[in-house]
Amino acid sequence: MRENRQRVRYAAVFAALIAALGVVAALNVGVGSVSISAREILGVILRRGGEGVQAGIIWQIRLPRLIMAAILGGALSLSGFLLQTFFGNPIAGPFVLGISSGAKLTVALTMILVLERVRVVSSWALVAAAFAGSLLCVGFILLLSRRLRHMATLLVAGIMIGYICSAATDFVITFASESDIVNLRGWSLGSFSGMSWERVGVAAAITAASLLAAFLLSKPMGAYQLGEAYARSLGVNIRAFRTALILLSSLLSACVTAFAGPISFVGIAVPHLVKRCLNTSRPLVVIPASFLGGAVFCAACDLIARTAFAPTELNISTVTSVFGAPVVIAMMLRRQKER
Repeated sequence: MRENRQRVRYAAVFAALIAALGVVAALNVGVGSVSISAREILGVILRRGGEGVQAGIIWQIRLPRLIMAAILGGALSLSGFLLQTFFGNPIAGPFVLGISSGAKLTVALTMILVLERVRVVSSWALVAAAFAGSLLCVGFILLLSRRLRHMATLLVAGIMIGYICSAATDFVITFASESDIVNLRGWSLGSFSGMSWERVGVAAAITAASLLAAFLLSKPMGAYQLGEAYARSLGVNIRAFRTALILLSSLLSACVTAFAGPISFVGIAVPHLVKRCLNTSRPLVVIPASFLGGAVFCAACDLIARTAFAPTELNISTVTSVFGAPVVIAMMLRRQKER
């Protein structure tokens, strides 16, 4: 009986997330400086193109931006869940641990150095640079974890690493040539604007491969959540498993940072909310739910960012912080009460 109720709960949560994603997607495509009705949107999409201003707005601006926000939001939420599993702490996330800031620094340096010689930086080059920066920060955090046994101290160290990387990025951007770095300042604060179908394809390929790998790790992940000793007793290679978690979370975070810049609180708030709604932390259920939740959250925040004070557009991290930070604070207060 209890298992049936839990299955009904899972189905209800997934149905709600899918419905919310549909509503947010329709609003993202239809709402803006040029309003487009649902009938016109369907007509343009079914024809897979068309002529006129509305078709251009839908296919060249709003659809790529919407799909990218959903993909990267899901990737960031999944990255946060993997890091929380790795560290055994719900406060762990790519932004808090400084991983996003490390990726931001290497992407900024790559853009500056490459744009001095060529006019275009490939999407794969940006992801590779962000991945290298993510791994550097993760490696430094893992070295610190050998000396700093207390998780709270380790999180503070991660925040300090993030501040150092952000300061270095700001320094680099300040002395860079504005003519060679298009939208770098906006990107460094987080934005989904200016997305192209080529970038959508690269992000989708990386995220899909990472999502599949996370599913394949769901069983050892569930064992690991019950303790390293228990996981070892089931035959899990702890070193290989932890390496896989770090590589996957770093790759997902790097993909987000390469295309949209650092985005705060999504990787912490969304997995927590999803686990609360599902009333479980089973990876096989939480992984797809976290991805869907991140997609809904970032697509909704992007809608607010570009329409709340139109024609002025807010940075995406500003909006995600407004909605994500209270969730994190409430989570910390709840954990304190439980102690």
